[in-house]
Order: sequence, then structure tokens, then C-alpha cells
Amino acid sequence: MPHRRATFSKFIIENMRRQGGQDADLASLLNDVMTACKLIAAAVSRNPLDTVGPGATVPNVQGEEQKPLDRIANEIMLEACEYGGQLCGMVSEEMEHPARIPDGYPRGRYLLVFDPLDGSSNIDINMTVGTIFSVLRAPVGVTEPTTADFLQPGTAQVAAGYALYGPVSMLVVTLGDGVHGFTLNRDIGAYTLTHPNMKIPPSANEFAINASNARHWEPPVRRYVEECVEGKAGPRGADFNMRWIASMVAEVHRILIRGGLFMYPRDTKDVSRPGRLRLMYEANPMAMLVEQAGGAASTGRLRILGIAPTDIHQRVPVVLGSRDEVERLVNYHAAYDRGEDTRFEAPLFNARSLFRSA
Repeated sequence: MPHRRATFSKFIIENMRRQGGQDADLASLLNDVMTACKLIAAAVSRNPLDTVGPGATVPNVQGEEQKPLDRIANEIMLEACEYGGQLCGMVSEEMEHPARIPDGYPRGRYLLVFDPLDGSSNIDINMTVGTIFSVLRAPVGVTEPTTADFLQPGTAQVAAGYALYGPVSMLVVTLGDGVHGFTLNRDIGAYTLTHPNMKIPPSANEFAINASNARHWEPPVRRYVEECVEGKAGPRGADFNMRWIASMVAEVHRILIRGGLFMYPRDTKDVSRPGRLRLMYEANPMAMLVEQAGGAASTGRLRILGIAPTDIHQRVPVVLGSRDEVERLVNYHAAYDRGEDTRFEAPLFNARSLFRSA
């Protein structure tokens, strides 16, 4: 079957057959997630028509601005996935505690964690937003999961992916054997395979970071960015482009298409937070996708997928993308931690390491 004619549902079935078996529950769950993403795509596209004025915003459970469409997307995901009998619990960015499967619905063997609308700060300016999700196995015998049952490392993920709501809507998924992209064909109402076996080139001359936080970065990050900005005249001997969309889905999608590096590193802006992005439903699913596409994902010091979670809303630093670039930044952190990089200064940002000796 030509890959452009394979629908998402057919692809999932064929992929499971190639792996030597078929998990009907997982296939059904992924189809429910797909349905939710189509409904969210429709809601995003209609947002200017359905909203009078900017809409009321309220803080979510993590103290961040929650827009009406955040709440709508969250409800869509819950309602689309709770009834099918594949899940016994869900965790969402927009909810402080795990969501129970309503009484009267059967319980299943899987857990779903998700960010219903990543990049929602871009809604008002009509830029790309998305949904991120991760599927885990529930512990054997558990039908009413507690928070502890969700605290599994990224290596335990069964599947992960994201939906992207841009000029076209896409769904990008991994089941642990590669990364595949599907585009929503609105004529037939189905996601069809358009980007099979997505691969990230090992090196690239493009990086994404919020440069307004430069004064808060650790020296290894300032060193990396400064060397890139120096271009051909600097130690890298090549010119780099810098990007920043403020939507993790859009940043990772660009990397899957053409390579590069995405950084939301540890900084000193808020010392109470070791990082900015959530491990369970942002960093872990994206790290799984990136690694399956041949890239790498790290905090700068640790492989993201190897972190043992301690909280469902735990935050971590994130550095992911082309393997060579991630490894370079990891090496810079290691050198700095060994005390071998204490004299670095970044004239571009008019900032010196606090650890520079006299």
C-alpha cells in the first residue's frame, strides 16, 4: 500500500502485525487520541469565531495562565478517551490530580498523560499550537491508579506523540520502532501517512532558545550559544540560525523535519524550579520521539528518559534534537561541573560567569 494512502488506523494495525502481535486495546486507545486531536484541531480553527473578545483567563494548577481553549482541549481529551475501556486513569497538565475513569465505564490496562494544548500563549496571534501525549502501562491489578502509579520513567512509555495544529493538522507518533507523521485529510476526515520513518540528521546549523533569559543561563549554555552566534569566525567555523516559537510541539516538529537543537535549559530565574518543562507529559514523550528518530534528549546532565519521576507535574531542563549538538552541550556541562570551564565569558550577552577567578 503506498504510504500516502495509509490512514492512521490502518497503519497502527499493520505496525502491530509487523511486531508479531496485535494489541487491540492499544490500537483503540490511539484511535481515541486521534479522534480527540481532530476535535481539538476543529476547536482551534474556530476559536476566533467562537470566542467573543480575548476570553477569560484563569491560573491553572501550576499558576500559569489558562485560556478558555486550554480548558476546552482538556475536556475533549478526557471525554474522548475515558469511555473506551482501555484506560484506568489519566493525568493532564490542566489538572492537579489524576483523573478517574467515571463509574460505569470499564477499566483497562493503560494510563494516559497529556498536555492538551501546548503553546497556548500563541492562540491569540494565530501561531502553531499542539497536543502532546504519552501512553504507559498500568501496574498489574491496578484499576484505580494513584499518583504513584503514574511515576514511571520515560523508558516505560508504550507510545508517545503529538498533534500539531498549524496550516495543516498533523499527528506524529512512535510505538517504539520509529517515528511516523500523518496529515489530516479534511476531505475524508482521516489522518493519512505522509512522513514515514522520520529521521533527525546528526548535526545541524540551527538552534532554538529564548534568548531573553540569557542572563539567567548557566555558563555551558552561554558558551554554546555564543559559539553559534560567532558563526564562521568562531570556534564552530559555521554560521547558525536561531529560532524561537514558544511552542514545544512546533519546535520539535521543525527538528524532526530538518534537524537542529531545542533548549529550555536550567536557569537561575526561579531557583525553586530545576527546569521549566514538565517531565511526564512534555519532556518524556518528546524525548521518546526524538530518540526514535535518531536524535538525543538530555537535561544537559542526564538522559531524560532515564529520570525516575517524583511528581506528576515535575519540571526538568530540556535539551533535545540532533545528536551531535546535544552531545556537545552535554560535554560542556560535564566540563563545567569538573571545574574545567570556569573562565568562560559571553561578550554577546555582556555577562560573565559568576565563577570567574581573578
